[in-house]
Parts: sequence; C-alpha cells; structure tokens
Amino acid sequence: MIKDRFSRNVFLLAGIYGLIVLLPGYFGEKTLAQKMPPAITHPEFYYGFLGVAVAWQVAFLIIARDPQRLRPLIPAAVLEKLTYCVACAVLFISGRIPIIVALGGAGDFILGTLFTISYFRLKPAQAAQ
Repeated sequence: MIKDRFSRNVFLLAGIYGLIVLLPGYFGEKTLAQKMPPAITHPEFYYGFLGVAVAWQVAFLIIARDPQRLRPLIPAAVLEKLTYCVACAVLFISGRIPIIVALGGAGDFILGTLFTISYFRLKPAQAAQ
C-alpha cells in the first residue's frame, strides 16, 4: 500500500500542477504573442494542444485514484511526458526555443521519470485464469 501511496501522490501532484500551468493558457494567447512573438498564426493548433494537454491532466487525476488498477495506462502517461521533453530538447539544441521554454520540457522529464518509477513499483495484474 505504501507503493500505491507513492503513485497516488505522483499522479495527483502531476494533474494538479498541470492544470494550474495549462488552464491560464486559454486566456493568454495575446500575452504569449506579445512576450514571445510572432503571434499565433494557427489558433486551432494552440487550443488543440491545450485541450489535449488538459485532458491528460484529468487522466493523471483519474490514475491517482487507483494507480494499481490503471497501471496499464501509465506507459501512455510516460509517453505524453516524453514527447514534450524530447521536442523541447531538440528545439532548444537547434536554437528554436529559449531556455525558459526548454525548462518546461525538463519538468516533463522529471514527471515522466516519476511516472516510470510508479509503473515499476506497482505490481502487474495477475493473469486471468
């Protein structure tokens, strides 16, 4: 049960943190365009990304309720984190994003690592007999 508590806390904190970080984005398109020009030219991609990211935060909160039962979903959660941190690393190395954006990818790397640890700490479901 202690392992379960670790996983519950990891996913709960990830979901809450993600919602706190992402939800203001629905009201910040103009501010983003001013602070990090150019302006967004394809708002459907911007808001589409936000919607998918917010949906994943809700999934993390759902996983937090019963990580043992939802263990098969955890690799997808790791992939969600991995894709963003790898994209940030590649874009930063190629000089296409500033360090502050790359650090957001580092946060996803940390969470992805904690998700991976959670996955291996939880026991696989017993094979159906």
